[in-house]
Amino acid sequence: MTEKDVVVCRCEEVTYQELIETASKYNCSARELKLRTRASMGYCGGRTCRSLVDKVASEAESKKRNQISLKYQPPVRPIHFGDLGRVEE
Repeated sequence: MTEKDVVVCRCEEVTYQELIETASKYNCSARELKLRTRASMGYCGGRTCRSLVDKVASEAESKKRNQISLKYQPPVRPIHFGDLGRVEE
């Protein structure tokens, strides 16, 4: 396994190679890179890969001056539908 084959976003299975290729092809901001590859859009909400997505985008986006990092949103925990309408006595 080479460095480029490493999976950066485990939730969406996005590799480092895919991030680099997309960023260089489209000269993406971090937000655009996220939308094009789905990195940071999985169950964890970008906890594991957000910083690397920001780094790849900032290195590829040398022409643009303002680089806005991705927002952090904690993941929502799943609940059962039965728990929504249950009244505790």
